Parts: sequence; structure tokens; C-alpha cells
Amino acid sequence: MQYLNSTEEKEEFILLMADPINEEQVKQLLNSYWEEFDENEFSPAVFLFGDGEKMLSKIQSENIYPLPKARRKPKLWIGIAAALAIMLFGASLFYLKQNAGLADTKAYIKPGSAGATLKLANGKTIKLSAAVNGELANEAGVTITKTTNGQLVYEIKGTTSPDQINTLSTSNGETYQVRLPDGSLVWLNSASSLSYSTALVQSGKRSVKLLGEAYFEIAKDTKHPFIVKTGNQEVEVLGTHFNVNAYDNESQAKTTLLEGSVKIKNKANQKIISPGEQATVTGDDISVEKVNTGYAVDWKNGVFRFTDKTLEAGMLEVARWYNVQVIYKRPELKNEILGGRISKYASITQVLKKMAITGAFRFTVKDREIIVE
Repeated sequence: MQYLNSTEEKEEFILLMADPINEEQVKQLLNSYWEEFDENEFSPAVFLFGDGEKMLSKIQSENIYPLPKARRKPKLWIGIAAALAIMLFGASLFYLKQNAGLADTKAYIKPGSAGATLKLANGKTIKLSAAVNGELANEAGVTITKTTNGQLVYEIKGTTSPDQINTLSTSNGETYQVRLPDGSLVWLNSASSLSYSTALVQSGKRSVKLLGEAYFEIAKDTKHPFIVKTGNQEVEVLGTHFNVNAYDNESQAKTTLLEGSVKIKNKANQKIISPGEQATVTGDDISVEKVNTGYAVDWKNGVFRFTDKTLEAGMLEVARWYNVQVIYKRPELKNEILGGRISKYASITQVLKKMAITGAFRFTVKDREIIVE
């Protein structure tokens, strides 16, 4: 970690932060560190999303230097990020609430891990977490293999039938990755299922049915569009990267596009979205907005992202991953807004502390129940 050593360096650092021309860049850096701060390195400090602007205002008000008549060229942007991290660490002590919102508990609830169940067309089921690496099945012209890194791989080696349907499903606390016969990659989130023909191609289209959430990297094939069917929508692509969230216990289905082009349609409407956009289907309505696509796929990268989510939405993710039930003593608490991020492999205690830092609610853990009050 770098430090600002000389008085001249410190003064120039403050000047850079106080200069209005740098304001937006500084705010972005502050917000970035506010969210990315490594709690394990220093302390169990927790930050709330969006406080970078407040921090910048505080730093500027407490370190008042007159701006020079001629603006100085920034010479310290290489080290400014590290200095901001140090400053945020010191300032975070004012916001730290040890054991915030969590009743004492001896409960130990493990985070989820890689695992899934594969149901073959003949009715045979294979528990993938217990299956040894290597060939799992060879039938209907398809060879199914589990690789050393836990990925499920399909290879077509003969004539297949479109009527042969396989289903890959995850329970609470499980995720899994599959490579389909066309080379497309799919990451399946907890409490989700993906059904598809062993041939994958049906009526000239590659087609899968999704319940829950999955991230797709689709192999390009202009002759065979790729269709993802959920309860109330279809997502059609040629070759692209996108995320679909369509749990049956949630009122909306969301498709977030990272790369390529996607067409979303239901019984009443259809829309085409571009990279950086998210389509939300609510009933017959389809709305489109610009989003931070990284937020939509954080789950795939092992992170809970609570930024701008309601407590109810955040707790749905926690419940699926840690395989717990959530009980609300007051229903209105479901609408409390959260912020921040934390590893999905943190202890349940760490996760709940981060969620409760606002002080608007507290958690009690009993066996596999989380009580919000």
C-alpha cells in the first residue's frame, strides 16, 4: 500500500480533491472504495452505498486550502486511489457499529457450494456433487461428462431425438455450470432449473427452459437462434452474454444484457435491448433501462450485491444461498433499502451484520430461521 509521505504531496493531494474539475472522478473513486473496501484486512467496518459524496464534502470542509491561480497538473493520480483507501479506513471508524442488528447466536449456517442434480430423459437422476469426474452417461447419441473443475459437458456423437429432455436443477445453496452441445456456457444460480433437449435444436432453434436465474454465454450460430423460455417471457439471441432472473416467487423477470443483442417478448409486447440495458417484465408490460450490468452477475462471481435492493430482495438471495427461512415481524420492513456488497462465502453472521448496519431492523437466528424485527 502506498502512502503520501511529504508535506508537498499531501498538500497537492488535497488540492486535487478540492479542484472542481476533478470532483466527479474523486466521487467515483470514493464510491468505489466505499463498496470495495476489504473488511477482512482492517476491521469489520461496513459502508453504505453512495456515501462517497458525503465523504468528499467532509474531507474538503476539514482540509481547506486556497486554490492556486493557475491549476497545477495532477501528478499523484497513480497513488491517489491508495490514499483514498487509507482515508476511508480512518473515516469508517465513525460509521462502524460492532455487532449491529444481530442478536447473539451460536448457530452455524454454511454458505452454498457447487452442486446440482441432473435428471436424464430416461428418468435416471445423478447427484453431481457426489459424482466422480469423467463420463456420466452415454445415451441417445449424447455423451455427458463431468470435468475436473466441476463443469457438466455435453457432446453429440450420434443421432439424437428432440424428444429426449434433460433437466439440470440446483437446490438452495447450490450453483452449477454446464456446457451445452453447441458450446454455449450456462451458470445456474441456486434454486433454479434448466431443461433442454439432448439435441438442443428444436424446429430450427436452440431452445432451453429456465426456472430461476442463470447467466448465459451463447455460442454464435446464425442459422439457429437461441431461445430462453421462462414463465412469462421468451429471450431470443444469436450469440451474446446475458443474465436472466425469473424466479417463480418473484413478480418480475429481469434480463440484463452484457454483450450482443437480445429480443424480449411475451404475449402482448416485444422489445430489443442493447448492451448495458435491462428489460423487466411485469405481467404484460416490458420496461427497459440502463443499468450497471456488473450488479446483475455479481452472484456468478461469488458476491452478494445489495446496492439499491430492498431488504426483501436481499433476503431472498440470502435464503436461497444459505438454505434458510426468513420471518418478518413487521411486513413494512421488507421495503427498507440496502447498500454495499459482501462475499457469498462469508459467514451468515457477517452477511447479516452488513445488511443491518442502517439500524432500521435487527436479525435473530434460530436454527435455520432468520427473524427480522
